[in-house]
Amino acid sequence: MAHFRRILVPVDFSKHADAALDLAIELAKESGAEIHLVHAYELPSSVTLAYGVAIPQSVWDGVQEAATAKLNEALARTKAAGVVGTTHLLTAPAADAIAETAAAHAVDLIVMGTRGRSGITRMFLGSVAERVLRRALQPVFVTQPG
Repeated sequence: MAHFRRILVPVDFSKHADAALDLAIELAKESGAEIHLVHAYELPSSVTLAYGVAIPQSVWDGVQEAATAKLNEALARTKAAGVVGTTHLLTAPAADAIAETAAAHAVDLIVMGTRGRSGITRMFLGSVAERVLRRALQPVFVTQPG
């Protein structure tokens, strides 16, 4: 059994992220690790730049408040399982935020869910998991529910 001190779990509030958090909690309980929950979001700058439309601060505030509340729910689940946890909320591209947070906090493992997109949807929407695999210096455990 590998010994982990810090496990990072990216959360996007999907069932895939929930499954990854469940796995990370089990790994943390077995090894005494703490969990770092990270959520990153962006509002589309392509709209604002192309049309010169400013996104009102109230929209940014609402997104941040909703994300903080959901992140705190995941933290409560972590703590209810007897695992120490902390949250990180970032405004950045998800893969960048995940890799940078992992490096900054010297995590030993990244556990993340994936939707498993393929074909045309993957080409247009990309894969955060794939970008994290390419960028992160830590081992990445990718899981898909079901």
